[in-house]
Amino acid sequence: MLRILLVDDHAVVRAGYRRLLEQADVDWVVEEAATGEGAYRLSHETAFDVVVMDLSLPGMSGIETLRRMRKRDARIRVLVFSMHDQAVFAEQALEAGAAGYITKSSAPEVLVEAVAGVAAGGRFLGPDVRDALNLHQGEGNVGDALRSLSPREFEIFRLLAEGRGVSEIAELLNLGYKTVANYSTIIRDKLGTANTADLTRLAIREGIVSP
Repeated sequence: MLRILLVDDHAVVRAGYRRLLEQADVDWVVEEAATGEGAYRLSHETAFDVVVMDLSLPGMSGIETLRRMRKRDARIRVLVFSMHDQAVFAEQALEAGAAGYITKSSAPEVLVEAVAGVAAGGRFLGPDVRDALNLHQGEGNVGDALRSLSPREFEIFRLLAEGRGVSEIAELLNLGYKTVANYSTIIRDKLGTANTADLTRLAIREGIVSP
């Protein structure tokens, strides 16, 4: 029996993908979580073979949830299933320990194939993700700067670009105020931005946050 945890904040989306996975194999059992916090708690209670997780979640994001899951148990297998098709999201997810990354524009059979591959111990990237990563390798200075961010730095960068304050980020990520402030300085230095407004413009230009 393959135990799968499906993490997405939209109930209708979860229901559809759960039905798809359970129909793919009679031995696949799927549980659901709507938040990163809920997924983290469930993964502590049950040994899931694969966690299929969106990145855009209310509260604790998918990347942060992934990072915490892997920190607690490095054996956990996480397949990111996201609307984000930008290479930088895939790079950060893989750096945080994801075993695979596919986008929600993928055909249904790609999700089934990805779950089976990750469960078997392999690494799975959707075709569009592989293409995006290959293109991103040659993007020069901006691509290199984004790749230089650690998963934690990227998460704080994204939250700053969304307009969240240092205090809010500190509470969300369970970090000290000074720690987040120091990260903010490091991020601006790495990306060559003078202030949060420049950082936000960069994030919008690269498709990391919406205008």
